[in-house]
Amino acid sequence: MASSAPASPSRDAAFGRIDTPFRQPLAVRFYGRRPGRGTAPLVVHFHGGRFVGGGIDRGSAVARLLAEAGAVVVSLDYPLAPRHPFPAAAEAGHRVLDWVGRHRGRLAGARAPLFVAGEEAGGNLAAAVARMARDRRGPALAGQLLLSPMLDPRLGTRSLRTAGAGGAGCAWAAGWRSYLPRCDDAAHPYAAPGDAAHADGLPPALVLSAEDDPLRDEALAHARCLDRAGVPVSARLLPAGAGWPGDLLAPAEAPVPWADPVRAWFRAFLQAPRGAAQPLPARPPTAAVRAGAAVAGAGADTAALPGCRG
Repeated sequence: MASSAPASPSRDAAFGRIDTPFRQPLAVRFYGRRPGRGTAPLVVHFHGGRFVGGGIDRGSAVARLLAEAGAVVVSLDYPLAPRHPFPAAAEAGHRVLDWVGRHRGRLAGARAPLFVAGEEAGGNLAAAVARMARDRRGPALAGQLLLSPMLDPRLGTRSLRTAGAGGAGCAWAAGWRSYLPRCDDAAHPYAAPGDAAHADGLPPALVLSAEDDPLRDEALAHARCLDRAGVPVSARLLPAGAGWPGDLLAPAEAPVPWADPVRAWFRAFLQAPRGAAQPLPARPPTAAVRAGAAVAGAGADTAALPGCRG
């Protein structure tokens, strides 16, 4: 694949394009810079938007935090449903991951560890691409960072029901219907990568959610699935009222109250020896690992999430 990527990423965002089998090259945005002659973690990032919306502008809050944690980030403007249903976005993601892996030397250093990351629908794509990389024998991944990943098209978890989500009028339900117009696609492990089957051999994972996150239960279920398969996994929960996940799509200039703990968790995971893990939170959210007190009580509550009430 050809590309118009810059010779090396700058500290501020830089744009580029990567050729794929689609009619138009995929736009990407680069964040971060390798430290001198050394190496930096290299992350392919997938924005949220329930498979049907969002973009590299709307996903910049997470991408910038990854760069501030020391990574070079390639954030992908992947093809959206319903025009491009499954598996278009996942296939595009794997092709971009392959390109990034082959060009890691000029992006982040020849021995830079390679990661995937994503929030909400982007967390689904990051988890799917991690499975694709395993099944297709490359590129080898050092880890996956999944923020409130959208993994279960059945929409039947307790945390979704508590938030009044999952039924008619829910934006997540509408997103799933657009992404998986064929019912049998829901059984495909790249469409619903939270499936417990065949999780062995996946790269270490960092899974983030919040106590009042409607996607909390499927995120923690996936973490436990990976743990049972022997995959090193660290799971972290922000306290209720932290503005998560609504602020995941905040524009770059908007401050997010959870930035400090999330940046610290990113840095620890990106720099950890491969195979390191932390204990999983207990199932009741009150027993979960909590962020600092400065985050508690800030931001919006779950009832403010668009499209998931009534």
